[in-house]
Amino acid sequence: MKKRIFIMIWIGLMFFLPSLAQPQPEKLFDKFFGPRLNSRDLKVLELEMNPDPVREGQRVSFYATISNRSQSSGRVSLFIKDRDELVTSAYDVFLKPGDNRVAFPLADYRFSRKDHCFTIEVDIEQTRKPIDVAMEFCARRTYQGWSMSAPRVGPLFVEDLDMIPDPATPGKDIRFKARLRNDGNPMRVDVRIQDRDQIVTQLNDAFLPHGTSELLFPNTRYQFQRFDHCFTVIVDVERTPYKVDAAREFCARPYGWSLRP
Repeated sequence: MKKRIFIMIWIGLMFFLPSLAQPQPEKLFDKFFGPRLNSRDLKVLELEMNPDPVREGQRVSFYATISNRSQSSGRVSLFIKDRDELVTSAYDVFLKPGDNRVAFPLADYRFSRKDHCFTIEVDIEQTRKPIDVAMEFCARRTYQGWSMSAPRVGPLFVEDLDMIPDPATPGKDIRFKARLRNDGNPMRVDVRIQDRDQIVTQLNDAFLPHGTSELLFPNTRYQFQRFDHCFTVIVDVERTPYKVDAAREFCARPYGWSLRP
């Protein structure tokens, strides 16, 4: 009975009060029942991972700081997504006016690509919408795992790696020369060549302009002892190491100790 009376009053207002008859249902709702939480009033200020960096196979939890710029509070559900894939979710989260720190449960999310960029959606009264973000929140692959705190690097690419002389003579000095392509912003980095976990040679405070550059490393008397020695190039940016992708595998094997393909 009460519901029928309410519907009749609503219809009467729509006919006899033109100012209320305009298609603004949210404002009309607020006029009768008070203001409510709206997704337009929310903004993601920060998004963090723990652990950071995270290695493949590790469980990870997320923490978000969400600003509520309205004077209304409300309970919502929040969903972290990577493109169209759900990463983790938090239900029955109370958002008060101002900044709210939200802890998401542990997730078994699989990190596999070079980078993963996250967005957050909010469900308010069974209506899901994306929340505005203060910046891009991306986890990028580093030598130690995927990190959201790592600086933007590259993309970097090893086009070629040479030894001088080639073939190398065990017990004699050799030098390495690397041709790197930097498709990102110019940067100063420390660069090292590794054989598995062993540092072969390194070059400090090297400048990598946008585009292709050649780096000549200091002499080294590296010991060739195993069946093969496969080299990787690592760059350090703000004390964070990054393994650089390469055009091919650069390995020296016993028959001549040569890097030539």
